[in-house]
Amino acid sequence: MEPRPPNAPISPDHQLPPSTTSEPPKRAKKGRQWLWIILLLAFALILVLVLRHHDTSQKAQGGGGRHGGFAGPVTLTITTAKKGDIGVYLDAIGTVTPVYTDTIYNQVTGVVTQVNYREGQIVHRGDPLVEIDPRQFEANVTTAEGNLERDSGVLAQAEMDLDRYRQAWAKNAIARQLLDDQEKIVLQNQGLVKSDQGTLDFDKVQLSYCHITSPITGRVGLRLVDPGNLVQSSGATVLAVVTQIEPITVIFTLAEDHLDQVVAQMQHGQKLTVDAYDRTQQTKIATGKLITMDNQIDTTTGTVKLRALFDNKKDILFPNQFVNTRLLVTTQHDMTLIPTSAIQHNGEESFVYVVANGAAKVQDLKLGTADAGMTAVEGINPGDVIATSSFEKLQDGSKVILSKKPVPQDTSESNTP
Repeated sequence: MEPRPPNAPISPDHQLPPSTTSEPPKRAKKGRQWLWIILLLAFALILVLVLRHHDTSQKAQGGGGRHGGFAGPVTLTITTAKKGDIGVYLDAIGTVTPVYTDTIYNQVTGVVTQVNYREGQIVHRGDPLVEIDPRQFEANVTTAEGNLERDSGVLAQAEMDLDRYRQAWAKNAIARQLLDDQEKIVLQNQGLVKSDQGTLDFDKVQLSYCHITSPITGRVGLRLVDPGNLVQSSGATVLAVVTQIEPITVIFTLAEDHLDQVVAQMQHGQKLTVDAYDRTQQTKIATGKLITMDNQIDTTTGTVKLRALFDNKKDILFPNQFVNTRLLVTTQHDMTLIPTSAIQHNGEESFVYVVANGAAKVQDLKLGTADAGMTAVEGINPGDVIATSSFEKLQDGSKVILSKKPVPQDTSESNTP
């Protein structure tokens, strides 16, 4: 084999075989990758253990509700379950509706001469409200009276002639035909007098329409006409609106599902009480009695209307005012009552913490009627002492310290387990 010149290119046939010196660096690189993977797994395992330990510590130190609690005694306030009566109410929205509301129109054409009422005045039945110029109608009455007097005189003369004809006929001095004719003349005059009397009565009625009085006792509204206004009998001009204020009613609706409860009480002669509250349902406005219900159910809403009567002596209820009504259907007697705020909930379960011998014990309840912050319950007895605060710290068996002052609540945690 000839030696290759120094500057001669290397042919493929003269290339050296691959060198084996690159293997150690590749193995070292793979070793470092496995080392990083092992370190990451170790860190992940340590992190999981730390988190589990922290969670276990939190559960051991607190958590509130039915299963959590604090290690030390819990300071709380208490109340005692008592035996008493509680009402079963049905709530609804109602509208204050007057017993009578009279919209007064004029029935004759004329000029308003006087308005006798003040806006918002309480008027009594028969009090004058509006005066319409009566002169035309007084003249009609005078004419009708004159016609009646004239025809009454003609009738009297015809009756005198009839008496003469009857005497002459008794002596056979006149023909029968004259007597019969005179009898018919008397009947004609009697009819004419009766017609005149009807005309006079009609004109008197028309004249009375000029003096408009209040048909009921109530409050009159704003003035709707002024003196000098011309009102037409065929028009739609309202002269005044009078609304009865005392007594007054409230109409409200109840779902047909509750109808049987109300009907059963009414059939037994019970006078059901209805309370009217303001819009916030915080202030009681008045108390009345249920007097009647509608004779049919509204098929579009599935409700029935009921009417309650209120004496409204202080005029607190105002016509067309919206109120919240509470109908007392019945009263449950000798029930175990506790404050609604003392009841705790865990899903569908309800319970309270019964305090005895310096410890709190969880007691399940069956809830009944609730009203005015009190609830009738089953599961505890009257006289049992129950907790009314610090629910976020209590657990079954917690030691407790009783406090006479309100205990501030921890709003950062929920009281519902």
